Amino acid sequence: MPFALGAKAPGLLMCLGIAIAATVVGGFVPIVGSALPAIIIGGVWAIIRRPGARFTPGIATATKPLLQFAIVLLGARMSLGQVADVGLTSLPVLLSSLFVCLIAAWLVGRALGVERDTRILLGVGTGICGASAIAAVAPVIRANPSQIAYAVSTIFLFNVAAVLTFPWVGHALGYDATTFGLFAGTAVNDTSSVVAAASIFSTAALGYAIVVKLVRTLALIPITVGLAVMEARRSLKPRSRIGPRKIVKLVPWFLVGFVLMVILNTHFVFPADAVGATSAVSTFLIAAALAGIGLTTDLGAIQRAGWRPLLLGAILWILVSGVTIGAIGLLDMVAR
Repeated sequence: MPFALGAKAPGLLMCLGIAIAATVVGGFVPIVGSALPAIIIGGVWAIIRRPGARFTPGIATATKPLLQFAIVLLGARMSLGQVADVGLTSLPVLLSSLFVCLIAAWLVGRALGVERDTRILLGVGTGICGASAIAAVAPVIRANPSQIAYAVSTIFLFNVAAVLTFPWVGHALGYDATTFGLFAGTAVNDTSSVVAAASIFSTAALGYAIVVKLVRTLALIPITVGLAVMEARRSLKPRSRIGPRKIVKLVPWFLVGFVLMVILNTHFVFPADAVGATSAVSTFLIAAALAGIGLTTDLGAIQRAGWRPLLLGAILWILVSGVTIGAIGLLDMVAR
């Protein structure tokens, strides 16, 4: 354990240092918070001088376990009633955007000449949960490393675009915190980018965005099982079948942790001081995680992806965003 911690220390300290700097910036300019400065500082650092291999373990720890723990802490802000309400309200928006994304990924990608497996990876990455969905689906369809790299690089590019533009889009459309949480949780790909976009918009939007995102992530289970069945039929081999144990593993641990925290807050109601403390810790850990995301910026990988996957990624990103905005508008009209 000491050895493992020692190996992670350089990258973790780098991310934590950037998070401290981003928190100071956010203190002077509250409107930007700490999330946006963290990812920008990390990205600029990576472009000027990409961190070496000794920083990789710590950066990976910051971008995944730290972020996931921060999401669990966010559960202290919400009750079961709020979570259920947000989850049910978001379903029509989530399902419509996912359906359009998967159909467009197949048809438009085919028209552009994008390989079948790359189309699938871009479809699930854009429609469900970014790199996590790509990682879960890739072994099922037996995608090769270059296809995975293309898809992840393309998704990363539009994650950054969403973080930089969506908060301003939300303000321009007059969205309140709840509505923007629904928009960000549905239209942004990776969990880290959802957190970043919602944090930049407002602190109040963050909890709602996370709930919507976690509900959206659950779509990975039926999609992955369905792809496994399709692959088994195509190959006439049982290698792609997924049993109950593998299905359970598709449920992220931090989703379970978030729900448990919500249940505790519902039944015991955390004191205001405790909620404030967990929120502060969560906000700082999110900044550290986003610093790590910025530090992993690889412009070369994005260039190597070629224009076809990038164009398909752009089309899917615009479609999902447009369908989400349209579905939110229809729900608002019905509610009136």
